[in-house]
Amino acid sequence: MEDMAAGNHCTVTEFFLAGLSEKPELQLPLFLLFTGIYLITVAGNLGMITLIGLSSHLHTPMYYFLSSLSFIDFCQSTVVTPKMLVSFLTEKNLISYPGCMAQLYFFIIFGVAECYTLAAMAYDRYVAICNPLLYSVTMSYQIYSSLISGVYIFAVVCSSIITGFMFRIQFCKLDVINHYFCDLLPLLKLAFSNTYINEMLTLFVSMFNICVPVLTIITSYIFIIDTIVNIHSRDGKFKAFSTCSSHISAVAIFYGSGAFMYLQPSSVSSMDQGKVSSVFYTTVVPMLNPLIYSLRNKDVSVALKKILERKKFM
Repeated sequence: MEDMAAGNHCTVTEFFLAGLSEKPELQLPLFLLFTGIYLITVAGNLGMITLIGLSSHLHTPMYYFLSSLSFIDFCQSTVVTPKMLVSFLTEKNLISYPGCMAQLYFFIIFGVAECYTLAAMAYDRYVAICNPLLYSVTMSYQIYSSLISGVYIFAVVCSSIITGFMFRIQFCKLDVINHYFCDLLPLLKLAFSNTYINEMLTLFVSMFNICVPVLTIITSYIFIIDTIVNIHSRDGKFKAFSTCSSHISAVAIFYGSGAFMYLQPSSVSSMDQGKVSSVFYTTVVPMLNPLIYSLRNKDVSVALKKILERKKFM
C-alpha cells in the first residue's frame, strides 16, 4: 500500500467504520437485533439451497434461479453483517485498506448479481405463463445455465471496473467512513483527490444496473398481466398470479431501497438516510427473500414436509 500515493506522501492503511448508530444505549439492542437477522438469513438461504438440491421435483429453472438468489443473498449478507456486528461491540471499528476494497468489491458483485437474477426470474415467469407449451424449449438447461453464469460474469466485470477506479483515489488521513461497511458513496466523500470520474462512473453503472433489469421486469409483467386477464377460469388466474406475487414483493423491496441510495447526487443524499436504506438491501432483503418464497410457495412447503417426513423414517 505504501507506494500507492508516495508522490504526495499519502498512505492510508486503514479506516474507521462509524457504524449504524453512535448512541451507546442502542449498541446492545442493535447487536442482538442484527445477530438475529443474520442467523435467520444464513439458515433461510442455506436451507433454501439445500431443499432445492434435495427435492427432485424442484429441479426446474424457476427453482435454480431461486437457489442462485439464495446463494447471492447469503454471500451479500456475509460480506456486510459480521463486520457491522463488530461495530456494536467495539469503540473503534477498524478496517484495513485492502479489507475495505475487498468488502466493496464483493458487495458490488453480489448487488449487481441480485439485480440481474431478479430480472432473469421475471423472464422465466413470463415464459412459464405466456408460452407454457414452449417453456421446456425456451428454458432449456443450456439457456438457464447461460443466464445464471452470464449474471455472475457481468457482476464481476462491473465490480472490477468500479473497484479498479477506486484505487486511483488518494486518501490522506486516517478517516472515519460514515457507514457500517465500505460503500462507494461514503468512501468517495473522504477522497483527497478529484472524484468526478468515479462519481460519474458510479451514477452510470448504477442507472444501467437498475434500469435494464427493471425494464426487463416491467416488460415481462406487462405481458404476464395481459395473459392473466385473458385467462377465463378464476382458479387459473389465481394460480398464475400467485406464482408471481412473491417475486414482485422481492423486487419492490430490493429496487426501492437500492434506487433511494444510489440514484441521487452525492450533494443531496444524506448519509444517515442512506444507512437506513442500505440496511434494507444488505440485511433485511437477504433475510426476507427465502421467507417470502417459502411462505408463499406451495411447492417449497410440500418439499419441506417430504424431507422432514423422510428424516422421521430414517
